[in-house]
Amino acid sequence: EETLQATELVVCIWGVFSRADVFALTAGFRRSMRLCRRKARINQQSCYTRCPSSCYSSLAAPYEEVVRYQRHPTDRHRLIILVGPAGVGVNELRRRLITSNPREFQSAIPHTTRVQKSYEMNGREYHYVSKETFENMVYSHRMLEYGEYKGYLYGTSIDAVRTVLDEGKICVIDLEPQ
Repeated sequence: EETLQATELVVCIWGVFSRADVFALTAGFRRSMRLCRRKARINQQSCYTRCPSSCYSSLAAPYEEVVRYQRHPTDRHRLIILVGPAGVGVNELRRRLITSNPREFQSAIPHTTRVQKSYEMNGREYHYVSKETFENMVYSHRMLEYGEYKGYLYGTSIDAVRTVLDEGKICVIDLEPQ
């Protein structure tokens, strides 16, 4: 059962590994869990009490056990934010996740101050707003994230995320660390 859960975790997160790769990853994952549990049984003291010089803290713990999240049917869906620098494939991961299950996942439509192109439709690719409107949204804390690219402002509003969540879907957005 432990192998099955670890395999599901790896496949859900990355989805591009072969069966052999997943086995290799889960074998290491299982081993680390066994070692951690064995050490925990041997020493019942917390790391902090054994190491009074604070070489370990709750922020820098060497291991944190991961439990598979299971949403209760009455709970709202959660927002998934994929973060990574340009070129690492965060946008591709978001796109594949949404394409794999469009009934479950959807991306929020971002806002921008750039000029709308002829083939674009307002509310489909972006919400096109003026710079003043965008800045008012920022100042009134209505933007979840925002940034500037080539002189134009781009960002995701809280209302755009709520729209996706209210449809009963999981909202997936990708960000660059800047």
